[in-house]
Amino acid sequence: MYKIDVLLKQNRKLFHTSDLSILWGTDNLNTLYTTIKRYIERGILIPVHKGLYSVIPLDQLDPIVLGVITLHTYAYVSCETVLTNSGINFQSGEATTLVSSVSKRFSLAGHTYIVRKMTDRFLYNDAGVQRLDGVLTASLLRAVTDMLYFHPTAYFDNPKSIDWKAVHALQKEVGFK
Repeated sequence: MYKIDVLLKQNRKLFHTSDLSILWGTDNLNTLYTTIKRYIERGILIPVHKGLYSVIPLDQLDPIVLGVITLHTYAYVSCETVLTNSGINFQSGEATTLVSSVSKRFSLAGHTYIVRKMTDRFLYNDAGVQRLDGVLTASLLRAVTDMLYFHPTAYFDNPKSIDWKAVHALQKEVGFK
């Protein structure tokens, strides 16, 4: 089977160089980089960022998936992004907020991302984290508990919509309290 067939039959649209190496069974870096270069020249692969490639135009990529894949480590959507989408906070931030084991801020393909660093013992506790459209996303309760973890005096525009007893129970379950 040709490498292009293997690539285009994948459900994924974003690939790191290491993903392509595994997908194509290529150990030789020269062969890998030559193949990538040729696929870029033919328009099959689109460079997104150093070592990250897409098989569809950047404007067609889901910005949340793009942010999580770019990190190339465990991460989930939380805090301001979930709180705004749930109607708890009314002002939408210009950035997508992710929680991971690193702290950084970056922009890619016209989208801005804020990544907050959480201690591993809390980060890998999946209580209140679910997979939505292939991306790990905090539930409303987990987003509130995460926000309070990072900012204990955080302000919520619509606090009456929060089940505070459930928040306190989740804080204990995750280990925040």
